[in-house]
Amino acid sequence: MQNDAEAYFLINQDPQVIEFLRGSLTMQQVCDFILAANKHQDELGYTLFAAELKESEQLIGFIGLCHTDYFFPEYGTSAVEVGWRLGSQYWNKGYATEGAKACLEYGWNRVGLSEIIAFTVPANLRSLRVMERIGMIRDLNGDFAHPKLEPDHRLSKHVLYRIQDRQSLELRS
Repeated sequence: MQNDAEAYFLINQDPQVIEFLRGSLTMQQVCDFILAANKHQDELGYTLFAAELKESEQLIGFIGLCHTDYFFPEYGTSAVEVGWRLGSQYWNKGYATEGAKACLEYGWNRVGLSEIIAFTVPANLRSLRVMERIGMIRDLNGDFAHPKLEPDHRLSKHVLYRIQDRQSLELRS
């Protein structure tokens, strides 16, 4: 865990990586994140998985699924989000898209999810492009103020994307 913690700590110090986040993470926050991700996997069968380069096993960030339970009343106050955070030197190489697609398949086929969401601030064009590349559709009625931020915070406004698994769509047709 120590090697991953050090690598993930460095990723979270990069101004490009944290541009649309509340700030950098301390080493303690990184360690807490890793422990929480492992617990999430044990309890729910999915998590924000460590993403590594195949050839070197070097940690490049995370890609995965995360249960959110604090602001989606249409889901009974919870939903499952697909998310990613990679070191900026690994951007524009297809890693986020490839990993997110694999996580969607995992969520549908292994976990049995019927819908997965993603959200970000409107200015985060890189993440918006990944959401669209993996087939997510913007919920034009789903914009929201992030509940962990003050309403006037520069990162408060978020846009919501959704995707449903093919079987759920076929059952509704």
